[in-house]
Amino acid sequence: MTDSRQKPGFGRERERLALDFALLVARAHERKLRLCDALEAIADDLPSRVDPLLCLDVASSLLPMLRASHHFEEEIVFPAFAQTEQRERIVARLRAEHLEDECLAEDLSEALLAHGHGGPIANPEAFGYMLRAFFEALRRHIAFERDHLLPALTDGAG
Repeated sequence: MTDSRQKPGFGRERERLALDFALLVARAHERKLRLCDALEAIADDLPSRVDPLLCLDVASSLLPMLRASHHFEEEIVFPAFAQTEQRERIVARLRAEHLEDECLAEDLSEALLAHGHGGPIANPEAFGYMLRAFFEALRRHIAFERDHLLPALTDGAG
């Protein structure tokens, strides 16, 4: 096959992969948003109506889900997105946010597990602030990716 025949096939494959990547990111966003909703429900139920089983459920899934999502984005999606110097700066910022999110998720998971196993919430106001700071930052991060990263992945893919 000549180069002229290979390029169109490669372009279609690349477009399909970009759409697949965008779909996987969108699905991860939906999972993250469901977790944000659960965290918000916990914050709303403070100080005395917090469901310990919900705490255990969220604590067990929060960090593994974030790490898997971040790994996929950083290894697959970001390289496809970062094709200019400006986009490289955006990716650097998103990577830094991923690190912050994971550190906060570790702290949240510990607190949620402790309460889920019957421990008291020592400072409901501080815990509520911690929950809200995390899920609001995560929602902003998702909104940014939806507004900038996903459209860039699918430009020219359909």
